[in-house]
Amino acid sequence: MILEQELEGKTLSPQEVRSILKTDNKEIVELCKRASILPRKNSKGQTYFSYDEVKNLRKVQAMKGASMPPAKSDFKQPSAIMNILNSLKEMENKLSNRISKVIDEKLEGMDEVVVELIRCKTDNETLRQKIIDLNKEIYQLKNDLNSYKPVGLGFYKKKEKHIWQ
Repeated sequence: MILEQELEGKTLSPQEVRSILKTDNKEIVELCKRASILPRKNSKGQTYFSYDEVKNLRKVQAMKGASMPPAKSDFKQPSAIMNILNSLKEMENKLSNRISKVIDEKLEGMDEVVVELIRCKTDNETLRQKIIDLNKEIYQLKNDLNSYKPVGLGFYKKKEKHIWQ
């Protein structure tokens, strides 16, 4: 009995808690969450646990398969808090449904826009190729036109082309 009273006032470092529980820091953090224990810090900024907290952590660790620690399962929330939580959840669902509906409406016409964009791009490439072909034809026609030389009285004579091979 005296030993327990001495231990209750004692604080334990995270290293001591790790060795007592035979676990790592990650699991200690998880156990603290499940047991609703917030580690405290001393004036030097070092984390410590009380003996009672470590006992609670050990109990939570022992019932690892349970979904909630015993301290939480006995606690029932008042109906006002439950009503607030339910209305918040309902509001969240309504908001997310509205946002999804608006996004769906805005994106509804995007398929047609993408198809139209692809069609325009294809037309653009076709027209670009036609321009290239017409430029080649213009070049050939200019060469043919330059092969005619005026003779006089409105007559023209075609100059023979010399092809060098």
